[in-house]
This record gives sequence, structure tokens and C-alpha cells, in this order.
Amino acid sequence: MERKSFADMDCSVAQCLEVVGEWWSMLVVRDAFLGVTRFEDFQRRLGISRNILQQRLTKLVDAGVLTRVPYSEHPPRVDYRLTDKGQDLWPVLTALRQWGDAYAAPAGRPVEVTHRACGSSDPLVLVCPDCGEQVGPRDVTAAAGHGREADALVSHLRRPA
Repeated sequence: MERKSFADMDCSVAQCLEVVGEWWSMLVVRDAFLGVTRFEDFQRRLGISRNILQQRLTKLVDAGVLTRVPYSEHPPRVDYRLTDKGQDLWPVLTALRQWGDAYAAPAGRPVEVTHRACGSSDPLVLVCPDCGEQVGPRDVTAAAGHGREADALVSHLRRPA
């Protein structure tokens, strides 16, 4: 089955999935956050085939999530490093990990992530940058943004009867 492209969909979630929604992509990003930078190390840790890994790395580089940093000329070798755009995937990866910890890890968290400043390993939460309050799905409203007409948002959010 051929994967559907979300490139023409007017939705920020769909556009994010267009970049990191393929199998392996977020695991490559996860490992990059853990300090993995070399092709061989990604391949060894993930157990992914070399051709699929190369495809995912190329797509992440083309999308600006990773950058190639040469470390050897002979033979030519590169490190893969997270860009600022890639670093901004931290809350996305954290949310996926926390969901997995809660619903797909019956023996408990496979990895403990600890806040260096205070030592807390409690789940991280979204907070409002203005008031500092925790923000959940019932604490927000949706309205047309600068990139969408109001009528388009209403039809986008309308559910079939």
C-alpha cells in the first residue's frame, strides 16, 4: 500500500507528519536527542536496514530537521546533527514517550528522563507562556489562524452527521 502524502493538506499536524510521520523517522530523531550522530550507530541501535535508514536521514536533512556535518574527508564521512528545527521536536517526542509510558509500557517506563535542574522525573507538561498555568485540551479554543480563512476552519472542524 502506497503512503498518502499530506503535502497539500492545510493542517499543521499533517505537515508535521509529512516530515516525521514515516516509520523510523521519530526513532532517528529520538536517537539524535540521545547523542547518536553517525550512520553506523543509528543503524546498530535501531536495527534498521541501511537503505531505509539512508532514506530517512536524507528526508530529515532535506526537511531541515538534521544537518550533515563532515568529520572525515578520506573516506568522506558525516555526522547527523539536529538543527534548531529538529530541536523543536523535543516536546513532540516527549509527548509520544509519555503516552507510551502510560499506555504501552506495562512493566514501567523503559527510560527515566530527569530534569537536571531539580532532579524531577515526573512527566513534563505544557504550560502557557504568559500565565504559567498548565494547558490541556479543554483549556484551549480553536479559531482560524493567519494561514486559513474562517470558513475553511469551520468546514475543517465540522464532523459528519
